[in-house]
Amino acid sequence: MADFLDSELTGAERNIVGAKFVIVPMPLERTVSYGSGTAGGPDAIIEASNELERICPEGEPCSKGIATVDAVLCEGDLPDVMERLARQTQTIVTQGKIPVTLGGEHSLTYGAVKGVSEGLGRKVGIVQIDAHADLRIAYQGEEHSHASVMHLLCEDGHSLAQYGVRALCQQEVDSRARNGVTFIDGEELVTKNINSIELPEGFPEDIYISFDVDGLDPSIMPATGTPVPGGLGYYQALNIVRSALVGRRCVGMDIVELAPNRDSQAWDFTTAQIVYRIMGMVA
Repeated sequence: MADFLDSELTGAERNIVGAKFVIVPMPLERTVSYGSGTAGGPDAIIEASNELERICPEGEPCSKGIATVDAVLCEGDLPDVMERLARQTQTIVTQGKIPVTLGGEHSLTYGAVKGVSEGLGRKVGIVQIDAHADLRIAYQGEEHSHASVMHLLCEDGHSLAQYGVRALCQQEVDSRARNGVTFIDGEELVTKNINSIELPEGFPEDIYISFDVDGLDPSIMPATGTPVPGGLGYYQALNIVRSALVGRRCVGMDIVELAPNRDSQAWDFTTAQIVYRIMGMVA
C-alpha cells in the first residue's frame, strides 16, 4: 500500500518520527447491511490522495508530516479486531500524534476512540457527521455493528454530538435522550442552511471527528452502502467540522463507509480531499 499523499511528500514529511498525522488504513467490512464495498475504501482514498495538491484552503497540512502505517488486520472476532485498532491508536496518541483512521465500515470507530481515550487517560467528545444515528443496542445480532457503534461509545462514557442524521429508529431516539446526545439533524441543517454549530457548554475539549461519508447527500456521494437523500453539501459539512473545532483540540479522526465505484474516481477523490482539509483545520 502506498502512502497517503505519496506523490507530494518529502522524505521528512512522511517519516513517522516527526509526523503530526498518522494514517491508519482499516479495510473492515463485516457488518454492512445494504450495499457492500467498504473494504476497498482505504486503498481508494490513499490512491486518490495522490491527485491532491499540497495546498488547500486551510493551508499546507502535509508540512506538519503525514505518515502512513500498515493496514490493521481485520480477520478474527470483532472484539479482537477492535482491540488491534485500539492498540494502534493508543500508541499514536501517546507519541503526541493524531491518528487518522481510514475505513472501512463505521464499527471501527469504537476501537479507534477506545485507543485514543486510553492513550489520553480521559474521555473524549465525539463529533459525528452521518446519515444514521448508529445508536442501536445491537443490529442483526451484532453488538459491534456499524449501526450500534455510537451506543457502545456512549455506554463507555464519551460525549456525542451528531450532525446530518436523517434515518433513525425509536430505540435511537430514546438513546439520545438517555445519553444527553447533542444533535441537529439533516433536514434542519439543510433547509435552514446551517453552516456553523456551537457545541454545548461542558462538552469535552478533546474532540474526535467521525465522518461517515453517507452524511453527505447522495448527489455528491453515491459511493456508499447506505445512501439517504437530503444530506449535507460538501462545504456545509466542512464548515460544521470547522466550527466544532473552535476552541477545542482534535485528538483523532476517522472517515468511513466509502464503497468505491469502479465507474468513477470522483467519490474517492472527494473523500481524500475531505480527509486532507480536516487535517488542515487541525494543523
